[in-house]
Amino acid sequence: MAGEDTTTRRAELLAALHDIEGADSKNDLIVAIDRALAVPAPMGDPDTIESAARAYGKAADHCRHEVEAPVEQVSDKELKQSWEGMASLTAQGVIKAAARTAQQMSEAFDVGRKVLHRLADNVDKAQKKDKPASEALIRARTLLGGEDGFFDDMVEKDAEEAEKERVRGIAKVGAAERREAAQIADDAARAAARDLNKLAAEAGAGKMTGKGLSAVDKMMLAEASTLGENNSDRKYNEILTANDLERSSARLNRMSPAERAEFQRMLDEADSPEQQAYLLKALAAGHGMKTLQDFNEDIDGKSEAWLQRHLDPVVAETDSNGKFGTHEQSNVFQGKEWAQGGDGNEGSCVASSTVHARAMVDPVYALELTGGPDGNEESGEAFQRRLIDEQHRVHEDGDGVNSGLFGTGPPEGMDDEGWSEVADNELNSPTGADYERQDLGSANARRGALPEIEQAVAEGRPVPIKTVGPDGAHALVITAQEGSMLQVHNPWGFTTWVSEDDFVDGKLGGATRDRLPEATGVHIPR
Repeated sequence: MAGEDTTTRRAELLAALHDIEGADSKNDLIVAIDRALAVPAPMGDPDTIESAARAYGKAADHCRHEVEAPVEQVSDKELKQSWEGMASLTAQGVIKAAARTAQQMSEAFDVGRKVLHRLADNVDKAQKKDKPASEALIRARTLLGGEDGFFDDMVEKDAEEAEKERVRGIAKVGAAERREAAQIADDAARAAARDLNKLAAEAGAGKMTGKGLSAVDKMMLAEASTLGENNSDRKYNEILTANDLERSSARLNRMSPAERAEFQRMLDEADSPEQQAYLLKALAAGHGMKTLQDFNEDIDGKSEAWLQRHLDPVVAETDSNGKFGTHEQSNVFQGKEWAQGGDGNEGSCVASSTVHARAMVDPVYALELTGGPDGNEESGEAFQRRLIDEQHRVHEDGDGVNSGLFGTGPPEGMDDEGWSEVADNELNSPTGADYERQDLGSANARRGALPEIEQAVAEGRPVPIKTVGPDGAHALVITAQEGSMLQVHNPWGFTTWVSEDDFVDGKLGGATRDRLPEATGVHIPR
C-alpha cells in the first residue's frame, strides 16, 4: 500500500489533494478520493511512547541524585595524588571529567524524555486530526456513488455538476486535513529520530570496546575536546566521534599483542587526554603502526591550542545566546583560509570540499597539510601551497576540467561522476563508509534524505552536497548537526549553520552568499 513511511504518506496525500482539486469529472474525483483514502493513518501508540518518556525521566532523576550529585561533591575536594594508570593525569582532573560525564548523562536522559513526550503528543495530535478527516473523505466518496458509464460521463447536467463541486469541497477539506496530520506525524518522527540518533552517537564511552582500556581511559578519551576546560562549547567539539570510537576499538582489538602493547605504551606516555584521543582518531582513520608512531612523535608535548590549530579545520561555536548562528566563521590556519585555490575563486570546489572533509576525519592527513613534512611548521604560506597542491591532485583524480588552452589552466569544475569517485576514494578509508550519490530533485527528496544525512554527521562522517543557482553549481560539505541546524563548510573558506527547513526548501543562500541555494545532490555514507 502507498505511504508506508511518514515522508511518503505526506507526499502521497499532497498529491491526492492536488488530484481532488484538479479532477475534471466525477470518475476522476472518485479516483482522487480513493487515492487519499488509501494512505494509511498515522501510526504509533501515544500511551506506549509516553510510558517510555516517563522511564527516561526517572533515569534522569536517578542519575542526577545518585551519580551526578555525589561526583560533584567529590570534585569540589582537593585531590592531588596521581591517578594510577593514566599518565600525566591527576585524580582531580579525572573527577572533573567524571562530573562532566555524569551531567551529560542526566542531560541526555532528560533530552530523551522531552523528545519522547513531544513525539507522543504529536502522534496523538496527528491521529485525532486524521480520523475525522478520513471520515469526511469516506462521506464524500459515498455521496458520489458508483462511477459514471461512458455516456454518463459525456453529458453532465447542471445539478450533477453542482453536486460534484459540493462533494469536491468536502473531499478537499478532508484531504487537506489528512495531509496536515501526515505532516505533523512526519515532522515529529524525523525530529525524534534525529534527536535520539544524536543521543546514541554521543554515548561515547560505551562505544569504546578496545582491549587494554580501563573504564577511566574510556571516559577521559570519550570526552576529550579541542576546546579548554571552561569553554561552554567544549561538548560540541569532542575529538572522537562515534565512528572514531567504534573503528579505533575494532582496529585495536585486531592488533597483534606486540602492536597493542606498543600502542598502549604511546597512550600511557601521552601528555594529555587530547594527545591520546588524536592517536585513537588516527588509528580509526586506518593508519599503520609506523605512521602512528611518527604522528605521536609530532604531536607529543604539544599544547591543546597547537593540537586544535593543526588537527581540526573546524570548530563549532555558539553565539552569545548559546545558539548556532548563521554568521560565517572563517576556517583558517595561520591567517590562510581552507579555501579552494587559496582564495576561494578557483573552480576546484569538489576537490576542495573533499580535502576539507578528509582533514576533519583524519588528523594525520590534516597535519601533513598544516605541519608539513616534519609536522611542526607554522607557516601559513607553506600551508596554502600544500593545500592547493592537494586540491589539484584530487581534482585531477576526478578528471576535473581545467581552463585555458588545451586545459592547462586552473581547475574549472568537475562532473557528477568525478565527484562520486573522489568522494568515495578520499573518504572511504578514513571513515570506513562507502559514499553513494543520491539525487535531490525536490523538497520531498531532500526531506527524505535528512535522517540519513543527520545520522551520518552525528556519528562523525561528513556528507558532501551539491547546490545550484544562477551562478551554476557548487560543492559543499555538511560537517555537523545540532538540533534542527546543520553545519556546512563552503570551500570559499568559511563554515556556517543553516536550518533543516532551509535545506529542504532550497534556501541555502546563507551558506552560499545567496548565489547557489538549492541542494540537488548528496553523497551519503553507508
